[in-house]
Amino acid sequence: MIPSPQTQDAHPSLPGLLARCARTAGGIAFAGTLTLGGAGVAAADPADDGDLETTTLSSSAQDDATQYWTAERMEAASPAAELVDDEEAADGQVESSATESIPAVAADPQVRAESQEASGRSAEAGTAAAGTDHVGKVFFTVDGTDYVCSGNAVASGNGSTVSTAGHCVNSAGTWADNWVFAPGYDEGSTPYGLWGASDLYATDQWVSTEDMNYDIAFAVVEPESGSANLTDAVGGSGIEFNTRRGALYTSYGYPAAAPFDGESLEQCQGLGSDDTIGGTDDQAIDCDMTGGSSGGPWFVGEDASGYQISVNSFGYTTQPDVMYGPYLGDVAQDIYEAAAVA
Repeated sequence: MIPSPQTQDAHPSLPGLLARCARTAGGIAFAGTLTLGGAGVAAADPADDGDLETTTLSSSAQDDATQYWTAERMEAASPAAELVDDEEAADGQVESSATESIPAVAADPQVRAESQEASGRSAEAGTAAAGTDHVGKVFFTVDGTDYVCSGNAVASGNGSTVSTAGHCVNSAGTWADNWVFAPGYDEGSTPYGLWGASDLYATDQWVSTEDMNYDIAFAVVEPESGSANLTDAVGGSGIEFNTRRGALYTSYGYPAAAPFDGESLEQCQGLGSDDTIGGTDDQAIDCDMTGGSSGGPWFVGEDASGYQISVNSFGYTTQPDVMYGPYLGDVAQDIYEAAAVA
């Protein structure tokens, strides 16, 4: 959610504080004119067209990323952050097809145990909330500075797909590097290790214009060691596109800006409502999570067992303690399907 006024400038040196909107470092999303570090990252494929933008990271870049994220760097990473002026949000109609649901998948107990053992890190406790080990922290580097978001393992054909926010993979058309997912993160423990991204997927609408209607992304990841699939190790949420609006939603994330410290999984719950301020097609719920929670999943219902239908995205400067998440329509489904079979 949005921080109180005294916390909005918690990280005034954070890039992306644009003149065109009042984006401050205690907020929810992370975009702006950031120039993301490109070491080991391929440029976007010029052949890409339509709604999909993607980049592939080399095996060496994946290895470098998992080695890069020491406990000290993870603890010191800054929360990705943004608030949006009322007039800044783009208008658009994102829903256009019938609802489509991809059911959840359960973890394989043997693979789960092997993944914990192979991580070489504490395997005693995953996230504090039961049934949420598939939710985790996302770490990446931006122009030499380390940042943190949130993410979630979702059911997919490749068993290795993570959902997050668009601004947690790409800014101003440039892709992040050192991108890793830490499922089940809790108080410094990464019980399933770090999973480095091999491919990142975002919408063209986000990459080209940072349209808040399309602040959704997916990553395909590989294990730090071994050959297991992500969802075999931690399970994968079901995900739903073109879902009905206005239901009860529960969101999760790792807010790292004050008054939170980013060390534990937090949640919010509320009925979805339309955006009456900026005209986006996003939905809103009451929530006080801060920067670092970006990209964390929204589920239908009272816990993480329901279908994922959105991610933590942004908030308005004039509307504290309200979180907005993009509506997952056809475009979101297109990039999910591309990532899920990569």
